[in-house]
Amino acid sequence: MNQARLNNLTASMRTSNLDAVILNPGPTLTYLAGVEFHLMERPIVLFVAPGKDPVLVLPELELPKVDLFPYKIQAFAYGELPSEWDDAFRKAAQSLGLDGKRIGVEPRQLRLMEFGHVKAGAPEAEYPDASEVLSGLRLKKDKAEIDAMRRAVKIAQDSLEATIPLIKIGMTERELSSELVMQLLKHGSDSALPFFPIISGGPNGANPHASPTERKLQAGDLLVVDWGAAYEGYISDLTRTFAVGEVDDECAKIHKIVQEANAAGRAAGKPGVPCAAVDIATRDVIEKSGYGKYFTHRTGHGIGMEGHEEPYMRGDNMQLLEVGMAYTVEPGIYLPNRNGVRIEDNIVITEGGADCLSDMPREIRVVG
Repeated sequence: MNQARLNNLTASMRTSNLDAVILNPGPTLTYLAGVEFHLMERPIVLFVAPGKDPVLVLPELELPKVDLFPYKIQAFAYGELPSEWDDAFRKAAQSLGLDGKRIGVEPRQLRLMEFGHVKAGAPEAEYPDASEVLSGLRLKKDKAEIDAMRRAVKIAQDSLEATIPLIKIGMTERELSSELVMQLLKHGSDSALPFFPIISGGPNGANPHASPTERKLQAGDLLVVDWGAAYEGYISDLTRTFAVGEVDDECAKIHKIVQEANAAGRAAGKPGVPCAAVDIATRDVIEKSGYGKYFTHRTGHGIGMEGHEEPYMRGDNMQLLEVGMAYTVEPGIYLPNRNGVRIEDNIVITEGGADCLSDMPREIRVVG
């Protein structure tokens, strides 16, 4: 499988006029090699060039991982003296004849530290953005990847269901978030969660990316829970919004509107449909209800090995959905200083349409 992925990358590089790409520790390197490295103070870079064995620069202490690669690679290891590191990168670049060539980079992942060492080894090279090549590599998920994501969804849903009975008025957002993390680990999530759960009640729920605080849950709050699990390196990303005790009529109303928008977004996805259509479907529901200005973000984003990756469900994105693409549908309404609602599900495009991996109830549920 990993050899096929490497072949796909090198074929794409040829059509994109790239002589090589460089990858530091992160999802793309793991996807290609099936080997995980830590992003740390010691640089690690994989060089991939068409028609040649990949080359890896790494610290000596990581050398045992070379034997885990599913295909032949050439390794250049360095010791603990930073003054010697550039020499290892120089040898790596020379082994592939890369100075003066086009070496593609992954801007969202490559750090300035690694880039500096690579540039020292190939100072006359060009370093174009290879995002399109690299994101396309992981864009369509195979059955094993989808199965792992489906398992990550089940772990997440089971974990929240186990947490709901523990929610009480007076509990802080941080207390609830910590409890949910414990349940995620107990139910089988990888220890590296995709993100720390967002737990936001009342006015904090009007901030889509709020961090849990010491604010205590109060009767009348809407409670936004945005959480996910990881399984074998693949993630889930879900959101449900609850009522803490009895909520006022407008809170119940906006929850119902978001629920309808979520359903419209889930129904809109199918092969050949532009990503923009998913965003338009959810946004139309909310705008027609009179709350359009309170829906302040795109409808969704791709998911897989990362919480945010291609494709993006955005109103101007005319990229066509294809079988195997996976993404979120997460419309919201956020009333400043009052309350917020978001309902989020995970979708995979299939031959016949779209498969929603998540099935936790979306109706408003009273907790506390």
